Amino acid sequence: MTYDFKEFEKNSSDDESISSDGTEEDFNMSDDGDDDSPIEESVVEDDIEEEDEDEVVKAIKAEKKRERDHPPSITCDEFIVDISLSPAKNIIAVADIVGDIHLYEFNTEETKLVNTLEVHLKACRDIEFNSDGNIIFSTAKDKSIMATDVETGKLKRCYENAHQDPVYRLLCLENNKIVTGDDCGTVKLWDVRKPDPVFSIKIGEEYISDMITNDAQKYLVCSDGSGILTSIDLKASKIYTTSEEYDCELTCMGLFRSDTKLLVGSSTGKFYLFNWKEFGLHSDEYLGQKHAISCMVPVTQNIVVTSGEDGVLRAAHMFPQRQLGIVGQHRLPVEHLDISHDGRYIASCSHDNDVKFWNISYFESIDNIIDEKHNKKRDMVNNLPSSSFKNASDFFSGLA
Repeated sequence: MTYDFKEFEKNSSDDESISSDGTEEDFNMSDDGDDDSPIEESVVEDDIEEEDEDEVVKAIKAEKKRERDHPPSITCDEFIVDISLSPAKNIIAVADIVGDIHLYEFNTEETKLVNTLEVHLKACRDIEFNSDGNIIFSTAKDKSIMATDVETGKLKRCYENAHQDPVYRLLCLENNKIVTGDDCGTVKLWDVRKPDPVFSIKIGEEYISDMITNDAQKYLVCSDGSGILTSIDLKASKIYTTSEEYDCELTCMGLFRSDTKLLVGSSTGKFYLFNWKEFGLHSDEYLGQKHAISCMVPVTQNIVVTSGEDGVLRAAHMFPQRQLGIVGQHRLPVEHLDISHDGRYIASCSHDNDVKFWNISYFESIDNIIDEKHNKKRDMVNNLPSSSFKNASDFFSGLA
């Protein structure tokens, strides 16, 4: 639940309201008075409140006073199915339901459409830049995989009928390799310099919801719609482990703590934490929210931003576990999140055919002062500096 209070301005600060009622001589005269004056009691109470205030709350309030710039939102005519931010430049790719990819340049002043790539005959499913940001890979319901040059818009590689079923997920690896997963549980590894896949493995019957690997790129972890986490040994081209079956869909994943911890989101709002290479059973679990989680993006080694069915972007600190508050919000469910190359912005797309940017630079100051003392109920509805809304407590504090 968020509080929708509009922006307001106080007509004067506390100091101004005092000075307007009296001159400097009036204040000097009060020095000869009793020490227990109402003004001094108020100052003492404020000092006590400041001392008792949570360090995280102090940091958040300090950041709210700063000017927070972010790029304007993008609104598309067609339903947006995925977004991807370039790892090298301020460029965002937006894929839609008719099979087109729109490339936008963005800064704090504008978001400018620079090219539209008409690459698929049916709805796009997933798009991702390569590590250099000069090639964008895309998959679609037409079962094809495309590699397109970002600068020229020319097609670099086309795999028609790459899978027997529509391709749902794609992940770029190093050395010109990509992996793809389809609607019926088949995973394929591709070397884009070659016409055929390096290998193909059937790991289940449900759609591949997400795929992830670490810097070593030895193991590929796949989540699916049946609630099973499957890891593949990419070097040996075989299944490494299969987890127990969970009673929900496993929807998204993220790596933390120097790639030693794997966080998995679910359709019930739960998070499952795994140790890397120990994918058979989770080591811990958290209840993040009551709504389905569809996407997540790691912000720091400890902080994750998630969103999903309720359209609210929430931040959580995982070590120790603590809800930090609301990063931003959409009117309708959010499908995907991504983070900019400099870590300054998060972009989110929703069912409302829009893409929004959120300035998250304040997390750098929050990450190092987290402790385990917190009010979970308050933190779940706390609006962070990037949020479109103000906290109720912030609103009423201006009326005191």
